[in-house]
Amino acid sequence: MAKSQQTFNKSEKEKKRLKKREDKRKKMEARKAEKEANGGSDGIQFAYVDYNGNLVDTPPDPEMKEKIDAEEIVLGVPKKVEGEEEDPIRNGKVSFFDTSKGFGFIIDTENNEKYFCHVSGLIDQIAENDKVSFELERGMKGMNAVKVKKI
Repeated sequence: MAKSQQTFNKSEKEKKRLKKREDKRKKMEARKAEKEANGGSDGIQFAYVDYNGNLVDTPPDPEMKEKIDAEEIVLGVPKKVEGEEEDPIRNGKVSFFDTSKGFGFIIDTENNEKYFCHVSGLIDQIAENDKVSFELERGMKGMNAVKVKKI
C-alpha cells in the first residue's frame, strides 16, 4: 500500500491559504455592503491639506494662502561669513585620565562635549579635574583634543 503524500504541514498550509481567501472575500463583501448603504459613494473623492498639515475634505481658503519666494529657502547649512572666525583654542576640564594607559577625556566648558585625549597630544602633564586649553583635530572615531595645556 502506498503512503499518503498529504503531510500534516501541507494540510495546515492549505487550511491557512483557504482561510485567508475566505477572509479576503468577506472583507470585499463588507466593503460592497457599506458602499451600497452610503448611497453608492466611495467616501471622500478629494483630500486637501489644510494649513496645519491635516487632511480635510473641504478645499482651503484661498485668502489665507501665503506667498513664499523660492530663493529665500536655504537648503543645507549656511556657509560661514569670512569675517567670522572661530577661535581654535578651547577650554575644558579633564573628566578622566589614565596615565598608565595613556588616554583620557576632556569636557569642553562651552558646549559640554566630551573629547578623547591621547598622551601623544599633550604638551603638559595633566590629571583629573585639571582645567586645560586644547585644540580639536578630527580623528578616526571623532574629534580628538590635541595640544593640551594646563591652565
